[in-house]
Amino acid sequence: MKDTAISNCYISPSTSTEQFIANHTFMYLVAGSMTVYDGSKEYKLKPGDYGIGGRNHLARFTKHTDKNDFRKIYIQFEQDFLKMFNETYNYPVEKKEPEKTIIQLNDNKLIDNFIQSLMPYFNEHGIIDGEFLYVKRSELLLILLKSNPGLANILFDFSDPHKIDLEKFMLRNYKFNVSIERFAYLTGRSLSSFKRDFEKIFNASPSHWLVQKRLEEAYYLIYKKNKKPSEIYLDLGFENISHFSFAFKKLFGHPPTGGAK
Repeated sequence: MKDTAISNCYISPSTSTEQFIANHTFMYLVAGSMTVYDGSKEYKLKPGDYGIGGRNHLARFTKHTDKNDFRKIYIQFEQDFLKMFNETYNYPVEKKEPEKTIIQLNDNKLIDNFIQSLMPYFNEHGIIDGEFLYVKRSELLLILLKSNPGLANILFDFSDPHKIDLEKFMLRNYKFNVSIERFAYLTGRSLSSFKRDFEKIFNASPSHWLVQKRLEEAYYLIYKKNKKPSEIYLDLGFENISHFSFAFKKLFGHPPTGGAK
C-alpha cells in the first residue's frame, strides 16, 4: 500500500473532536508537523516523532501543514483491550505514577519497523479491524513495554480520576472545549458536587465563569498582543467565530475587531 493511502488513517476510532483523551492513545506522525498543547506545555512534533496521550486528560492537537502533506497514525488502547492484554502477559503494577497528559517514550528502532509493518493491513478507509487489530496493538504494546517498562504502571492503572484541587485544575484548563460534565468527571466529582464546589470557589456558575474567563483572555490577546480574532477563538474553546464575536460584544460592548480599548 502506498503512503498516500494512509492520510489521516488510524487504528480503532480516531480521536474525538472534543479536546479530551478518553483512552491511552499512541500517535506516530508520518508526515507534516503539528503541536500538542496540554494546558501548560506545548510539544512540537515532526515526522517520525511519537508518544502516548494519557487517558482522562485534556489536549489540543493542531496541525500546521496542508492536509495533503499531513499523515498520522492513531492507535487507541481501550480499557477492555488493556485488561485482556494484561490477563495474558501479567505485567506487574508496582506503583501509581504521576498523571501526565503526554507520555514521552524512549527511542526504539522497532517502532519505525512496526509502523511499516502496518501498511498491508489498512483497508481503503485507513482502518485495521478484526483479529488483526488485536494482534497489531498487542505487538505495539510489547515493543513499548520492553523499552519503557514503567508504562505498565500507567497503562494498567484502571482507576477513575480522584478528587483533585478544582481551582487549580480550572485555571489551567479553562481554554479547553469540553462539557461541564467532562470537567466534573476529571476533577473526581459528580456533576452536582462539581457545580456546588465551583460556585463556592469562583462565586459564579461554571458556564458563566468559563465564558467570561475565555473572553477576558481574548481581550488581552487582541488588544495587548495584537492577535486577530480568527487566530485565537478556537484556542479559547469557542466552536465558531460568530459565537465568539457575539459573546465578546455582549460582554465588552463592541466587537473584537474594534471599538474601545
